[in-house]
Amino acid sequence: MLSTARTVVGKSARTSALKMVAASRSVSTWSQVPQGPPVCITEAFKADKFEKKINLGVGAYRDDNGKPYVLPSVRAAEKRIVDKVLDKEYAGITGVPAFTKAAAVLAYGQNSPILDNVAITQSISGTGALRIAGAFLERFYPHTKTVYLPNPSWANHKAIFGACGLDVKNYSYYNKETIGLDIDGLLSDIKDAPSSSIFLLHACAHNPTGIDPTPEQWRAISDAIKAGGHFPLFDMAYQGFASGDTNTDAYALRYFVEQGHHVALCQSFAKNMGLYGERVGAFSILAESAEEKKRIDSQIKILVRPMYSNPPVHGARIASEILNDQALNKQWLGEVKEMADRIITMRAVLKNSLEELGSKHDWSHITSQIGMFAYTGLTPEQVDTLAKKYSVYGTRDGRISVAGITSGNVKYLAESIHKVTQ
Repeated sequence: MLSTARTVVGKSARTSALKMVAASRSVSTWSQVPQGPPVCITEAFKADKFEKKINLGVGAYRDDNGKPYVLPSVRAAEKRIVDKVLDKEYAGITGVPAFTKAAAVLAYGQNSPILDNVAITQSISGTGALRIAGAFLERFYPHTKTVYLPNPSWANHKAIFGACGLDVKNYSYYNKETIGLDIDGLLSDIKDAPSSSIFLLHACAHNPTGIDPTPEQWRAISDAIKAGGHFPLFDMAYQGFASGDTNTDAYALRYFVEQGHHVALCQSFAKNMGLYGERVGAFSILAESAEEKKRIDSQIKILVRPMYSNPPVHGARIASEILNDQALNKQWLGEVKEMADRIITMRAVLKNSLEELGSKHDWSHITSQIGMFAYTGLTPEQVDTLAKKYSVYGTRDGRISVAGITSGNVKYLAESIHKVTQ
């Protein structure tokens, strides 16, 4: 009887245990993972069936037919690389040396006296450069763990630096009343920040506003940064793509270097070479000496190794071919200017079209801004109406990608904006 009872109890216990396991398996391990918000407006645009729909949210250059554009210089460089039958071996941790050396020259200038003191590493485009910058500053910058971003700034800046463990704060930048630069607020915030703070500066073609300081304003910003003992971190994602001239677009960075600032720089070749999917970029820091550069370089390698080990080679080889070959470089510079000029032209046509429609608003900011993006001054509600009633898609802060404007859609765009702003 006792044996039978034990058997029954044992079976009962096993049955209960199996039920508990089954019950636990019915609830997914990831059931508590929340749904994140959408990261772009592309899905809504794709679902729209209206034939005149316009996507002004995408941050990539488009030709005048609204199609992705591969630069002829990139095609030529890529063909050369394929014909050379280069190996597919790993790059070093800091990337393709011929590329990083040329990237430093492009940024700091051919005859810059500080090139030998620049510690530079290839990165996974500008985003990767920023991530390396954030990690390096969090680990080694001795004065603060706070970084100041312009308000507004590229949305990913906050996410990147936050993920690196830095405290993110803002400084004044955009003046809603004038749809221009709040230079007084900007200089005041730099002055009021704790000594030796980190300030992120957009070197050119400020994203998202398209509003850049004038050379005179850059000089005032440099003076304020120096007076506060602050550290300038430049994000230069649009060199050449803003004005059409790589030297003009590097003015702020080079001026700061001339004034004795020990800068750090994040570069991207996504926009100015159209190498979006190739993920080509660079992160660099200006060191005090060759010995300091060596130490910085060693620590950058230690940071990169567990992140992604080493960067991809194909895009860097394309960029290197373009930057290091005199004829190909000249061709590329011409193509960059053509892209910039198309965007400048579309700004002018949009502004003129709105004025011709009889709009009572001042649209001069459309042409005074620069680069791929324009801050229109539209409210979130007006942007929503543009999407719902007219199938024109932009971000709710009023930013539009001017690269999405073409000769074929600019009139319809102007009419749509005019209707929601009357």
